[in-house]
Amino acid sequence: MDYLLDTVTLVRYLTQKGKITPVVLEIFRQAEDGKFTFLISSISLMEILYLGEKYRIETTVEETIKAIKSSDMYRVIDLTADIILTATTVDFYELHDRMILATAKYYDVPVISPDKKFKKIDNITVIW
Repeated sequence: MDYLLDTVTLVRYLTQKGKITPVVLEIFRQAEDGKFTFLISSISLMEILYLGEKYRIETTVEETIKAIKSSDMYRVIDLTADIILTATTVDFYELHDRMILATAKYYDVPVISPDKKFKKIDNITVIW
């Protein structure tokens, strides 16, 4: 099974800053062992670009993409018309998160996120 990483989860893992639960750390360990792949929405990369430029996170989009490309455990998912159509079925107030949730729903994979509001979305499994 694959998992979709929320932006904050990806940033916390790559920067080693912020809390990650033992459950999620075990999932990362298994991914490092090649048991599955983490999907990353291109929307997360856009969000990292923005947050990095505003100095709200301790990484840049360049550093993030370099880390993603250096590991087989990640696969970037482009935003497609089908994912945007899926977003019409996701009731979430923030656009970046809505697109990430729509990506999880479209690919029918759990999303790894500390965002408690994600758990209120129907037909999406959230792990934290």
